[in-house]
Amino acid sequence: MINVTLRQLRYFDALAQHGHFGRAAEACAVSQPALSMQIRELERAVGGVLIERNARQVTLTTFGEDLLHRVRDILRSVDELGDFSRDKLAGRLRVGMIPTIAPYLLPKVIETLARLHPELDIHVRETLTPKLIKEVAEGRLDTAIVALPVHEPSLTEVALFTESFLLVRPGEDAKTPVPSAEMLREMRLLLLEEGHCFRDQALSFCNMQSSSPLREVLDASSLSTLVQMVGAGIGVTLIPEMAVTVETRSAPVTVSRFKNPQPSRTIGMVWRKTSPLAAQLLQIAEVVSLAADELRAPKGNGAKEPAKRAGRRKAG
Repeated sequence: MINVTLRQLRYFDALAQHGHFGRAAEACAVSQPALSMQIRELERAVGGVLIERNARQVTLTTFGEDLLHRVRDILRSVDELGDFSRDKLAGRLRVGMIPTIAPYLLPKVIETLARLHPELDIHVRETLTPKLIKEVAEGRLDTAIVALPVHEPSLTEVALFTESFLLVRPGEDAKTPVPSAEMLREMRLLLLEEGHCFRDQALSFCNMQSSSPLREVLDASSLSTLVQMVGAGIGVTLIPEMAVTVETRSAPVTVSRFKNPQPSRTIGMVWRKTSPLAAQLLQIAEVVSLAADELRAPKGNGAKEPAKRAGRRKAG
């Protein structure tokens, strides 16, 4: 019988995630020598070398990659076993959010959950959609709040609300007509960098592809940078409605709605179909949806309606 501990499996999972002994040890709240010793013990127990060690990073061997899949299945099952008896919103909840949602929706969600369910211990992860979907599927996150659909058969999708995309232009353009999607293709359009789903959604509205030759498109890593660039007269951009209040309050810009049909996105929650927390996550979904309803875009710029609630939808 192989003598392997859950601690060793969790350390190995962390090492695979971070690719570095120091960062993995920090994530596990242990010393680097302690983590290294447990990894060596795991290698002895399973009878094979799991990692290639060098000064800068850790690389999994073929054997290590094969074992990692089994390890993550085991850890996911253990976590779900701990969740199985939970019939109320309490304990650890690991939530992921994409960067174009988290800064605006997260504070209200955390505030509401802390008031309604004080026994919840919420851990938040902010990153891009592909990483969130992967981590939910692997059991490293309980749920994620993303733009739908995600097209992952192993996950349940629940639509929460729909919000419009608004046009941000320099302040001096306030009295000029709102350009059409076709006209935007001829303007200097500022977008988020590759990897952000919001970039793809904006390009879709303009009927453009990421690989298409655009007129001086500039990429940024945040909506804040985009809006400040617009305020400096560099170009125009699109931002989701929930971001308007935060991102435009200190920038000399004007915000306008497009004519119908307006570009929009549906925001929802996803979790594993096998998750024993499904009932509790539906309660969380209600809280998130209500928090979004309380968000308001700034007055006086033609964008003051709240995000629209989307009908509840389960996919797959």
